[in-house]
Amino acid sequence: MSADISETDIAIVGMAAHLPGAPSVDAYWQMLRSGTRAIRQLTEDELIAAGEDPANIRQPNYVPFAAPLDKFAEFDAEFFGFSPKEAAILDPQHRQFLEVAWEAMENAGTTPERFDGTIGVYAGCGMGSYFYFNICSNRDMVRDVGMFLLRHTGNDKDFLSTRVSHIFDLRGPSINIQTACSTSLVALHYASQALLNGECDMALAGGVTIELPQMRGYFYKENEILSPDGECHAFDHRAQGTVFGSGAGCVALKRLDDAIRDGDHIWAVVKGSAINNDGAQKAGYLAPSVEGQARCVAEAQAMSDVPA
Repeated sequence: MSADISETDIAIVGMAAHLPGAPSVDAYWQMLRSGTRAIRQLTEDELIAAGEDPANIRQPNYVPFAAPLDKFAEFDAEFFGFSPKEAAILDPQHRQFLEVAWEAMENAGTTPERFDGTIGVYAGCGMGSYFYFNICSNRDMVRDVGMFLLRHTGNDKDFLSTRVSHIFDLRGPSINIQTACSTSLVALHYASQALLNGECDMALAGGVTIELPQMRGYFYKENEILSPDGECHAFDHRAQGTVFGSGAGCVALKRLDDAIRDGDHIWAVVKGSAINNDGAQKAGYLAPSVEGQARCVAEAQAMSDVPA
């Protein structure tokens, strides 16, 4: 093993993403290079076509900006072994994550049946609004299938990772992670720990959230986290809030020495990670503390042996 390689290093050997304006990682990279924005202002015609109430649009605190996910409703049900009815029941978040999980393995040059070892899944998704907006309003489907199966097997947050493991016959740990905005990063942390602990030999880590209905603006309210003008100025003195978007992402991870041994294409190396919590030290429930974040950064640096 090279002196630059630690036995705790984790390799990213595959990755996939479906993001606003970018259906793939390559397309997202091109957006970054060209400075193209994914957040855009919606016209009144677009808003009305999406079902927005014209009275809402005229409100002074209505912000007509969004980061919609193109083709979020499209799904190759037959490829994943679903009937059209089963696919219609399934939350689009589950569908999208199935797609990026497969694409991440494909990007890694791996198919589950040919992988020598176990593959784990660590992931989380957003609130399942599809269930309330689309499923519950379909009385015939509710009566035919039953509320239990509709809610739990097709739309519950708790079944995202298990769904992936079942469809692809993955035998490693299958764990759902829910930590709000940090879900995908925490999923990567625990997936890395599972690899280091020998619980699996490859791990899929990521997350998905789809805002429904799509192509809608939002109401700005003071002291909430949404931006008053539809702009998201991250790490900038002009920052006033965020803009919610939709998307899905997944990475395939292996222990670095295994990836080198197997001749994998290595996109990046995770040298170390750390998680903690602010407890009651936050400035507010929605505002993490500087001290807590600093401690987490310092711990991650210590774990990775990488100086600031």
